[in-house]
Order: sequence, then C-alpha cells, then structure tokens
Amino acid sequence: MSSAATSSPSRVVPVDRDLTLDLARVSCVILVVFVHILFTGVGRAADGSLLIERTVEAQTWFTAASWIANIMPLFFVVGGYAARAGWRSAVARGDSADDFVRVRLVRLARPALPLFAFLAIALGATRLIGVDPALVDTVAIGVGSPLWFLAAYMIVQALAPAMMRWHERFGGRVLLVLLGGAVAVDFLRFTVIGGMLDIQPVVGTGYGLGQELFGIPNIVFVWLFAQQLGFFLYDGWFATRRWWQLGLLIAAGYAALWGLVSLGGYSWNMLGNQWPPTTAMVLLAVVQAAGLTLLHAPLTRLMRSRIAQGTVFLIGSRLMTVYLWHLPVIMVLTGIQLVLPLPLPAPGSAVWWWTRPVFLVVVLGVVWLLSLWLVRFEKSPALGIARFSTGAATTVAVLLFVTPVIAITAYGLDFPLAAIALAGTAAAVWLTGSVHRARV
Repeated sequence: MSSAATSSPSRVVPVDRDLTLDLARVSCVILVVFVHILFTGVGRAADGSLLIERTVEAQTWFTAASWIANIMPLFFVVGGYAARAGWRSAVARGDSADDFVRVRLVRLARPALPLFAFLAIALGATRLIGVDPALVDTVAIGVGSPLWFLAAYMIVQALAPAMMRWHERFGGRVLLVLLGGAVAVDFLRFTVIGGMLDIQPVVGTGYGLGQELFGIPNIVFVWLFAQQLGFFLYDGWFATRRWWQLGLLIAAGYAALWGLVSLGGYSWNMLGNQWPPTTAMVLLAVVQAAGLTLLHAPLTRLMRSRIAQGTVFLIGSRLMTVYLWHLPVIMVLTGIQLVLPLPLPAPGSAVWWWTRPVFLVVVLGVVWLLSLWLVRFEKSPALGIARFSTGAATTVAVLLFVTPVIAITAYGLDFPLAAIALAGTAAAVWLTGSVHRARV
C-alpha cells in the first residue's frame, strides 16, 4: 500500500501519511457506535414494565453480517501500521522505546480519566439513592463492555517496539508463533478446560460460563498477530500482491474461518469471538487487511475531497472521546426518553429500525458537544521527565491502567471496579510525567 497522502486545502498533511488509514479508523469507530445502537433495544412490555433487549442479535441475518461488520481486527491492523510509522519517527528523533510506550499510554489513559470519574460517581450515586441493583447491573455491564479495547490496544502498543525488532529479524515466522499461541489457548479453553469442568456452552455464545477467563492470554497472541499484519501492511507486502491474489487471500481466509467455527467451541457470531479473542479474529484480521488493500485506490480518491478530509479529521481528533462516551450517551438519552416520558418505538418494529440512523446522528451530536470540553484530554501531551527513570516504571504504569480494565470486562462494571480503574489510570498518567502542553 502506498504511503503517499494528498494535502488538504485547509490542513497540511505529511506527504508520507496514508489518509485511507485515517478513514478506516474513523469508519471502524462509527460502525461500532451504530452496532451498539442496534443492540440497545429499550421499550415497554404490554403490562408497562421496562423491556431491555439486544434487538439486532435476534435477527436471523445478524450472524452472517457479523462476519463483515466486526471490524475490530482491522483497527489493530491499522494500529500496527501507525505504530511502525511512529516508531521510525521516534527513532529519528532519538526517542527510546520507553518514550514510545509512554506517549501511547498517555494517549489512551488521559481520555479514559474523565470517563472513569463519571462512571465511579454515577455508580456510587445509584447506591446512595437506592436504584434497583439489577437494573444498574444491566446498564453498567453494557456501558463497560467496549472498554476491553483500552487494555488490549495498550498491551499490544506497549509490546510494539519489541515486536518490530522481531518482525525485522524473523518476518513471517513471528506470525506463525503468534498463530500457534492463539490456537493453543483456544484448545486449552474449549477442549481441555471445558472437558475438565464439564462446562455447557451458553446458547448463542459458543462458550461456557467461566471459559472466558482461560481465553484472556489470547489478548496477547490474537491482537499482536493483527498488529504484526499492520507491520507487513506498512512494509508494502499487501500492496505488492495483485488484485486477484488479494481476492484469493480473502476467500481463503473466510473458508478457513468457516472450517474453524465448524469445529465447535467457537461462535458463529463473530462478536462472540471478540472477548476474549479467539483464532477467528486472526483470520478476520487477514481478510480485512487484504480487503483494505484491495479498496485502497477508490478510498484514496475519496480522501482527495475536502468534505471527506474535513469529516475524517474532525472525528479523528475526537476518536477516543467518541469511542469511550458513546455508550454512556446512548444510555442517558434512552433514560431521558423513559423519564419524560417520550414515545418509544417497540424494539424491532419498522419505526424502530427507521429511527436508528436518526438516533446515531443525535448520539454523535451529543458526543460532539461533550468533546468541546473533553477534547483537551485527547490532545497529545508533551512528556516531561518520567517520575522514575527506569523502564520498570513505565511497565508499572501500563499494568496500573490495563489490569482494572481487564477486570471490568471479565467480571462486569460496578462501583468498586470503576473506582479502582479511576485510581489506576490517574496513577499511570502521573507516572508518565505528562503535562497539559500539547506535543508538537
């Protein structure tokens, strides 16, 4: 894939920046927002009681659609491309691997700070005023579900300098090792542990209760594999393939994916393979990397337009804010509809489906209003001298940030975990020595 970029009339774009990757990142996040809107079916039953359902999952076509709509592997592929480009710039500046990791930690941890503060205050308040704990748990678990990305992305970015060295030395053999690790974890999770504990699969998920914990090591193997593909994308490996070769790679990837999920244990719904990640996400990463390359020419033409560039740059400058805050906004807006009360179309009805794009625009509008203040947390800060000069301090900071997030995803968001995540994130940012001045 070519790394050339087109300059915008209103913004100076580095000549080596591929704007199709910015488009891919923004498109991935907007699609995630829309899918979460489709998951949030809230209405009232015939007796007037509150009805909460995951509407889109009940649709017969959704499982097939998830094979295309689950684009999180692509986010890690693009992240690998960006990490390789960023590492080369960092080396040219004389930055160390520790500096590289600290910058990426701050870019994730700072935007998360106000969110964890909000969640801790909101969940603490529900305890004080006596809101139904079952309702709070339902909402909180939904709000906390996408936070897995913070931990997974931070882990692979922290390992990126070492993985790039291995990439330069061993090339595709690194992919084989990571693939082998992912398969081994899945075998342990679905076959060995499942057999020992005689865990029955939960209907529709493809895994049994408790098996998720044994799949957590695949955060490393699966998402590092996707990131490693991003290194190959940056190096031009995919770009040197002919269009028909990319098409064959996509077809082979989907065929292998079909064979994999047919073995049992895996979910036919690709969202069921996302947390903890399974080898299915490895295959999707290959498919999506090839697909992005295949679409590079038309996407490049699209990104030459002023409107496309302006939209991508506007949303891209607030991308973490959109990702982190869209679910709280969805829940708050839904709550307002219930309290006022405003008309609520029955989940799954024709009116409900037609109003989902409108609701997407409303959600993005509210998030944009929030971003007028929150964007200060997303601006890349300058790094001062680290609180402690050893690389171990950065490792501790990463662990302080990611560990509570993994716990939230594994056990569900509640007040204690939100408070721990807030404290851990604040400590991680403090350890980096970051300041509020924007880094050039």
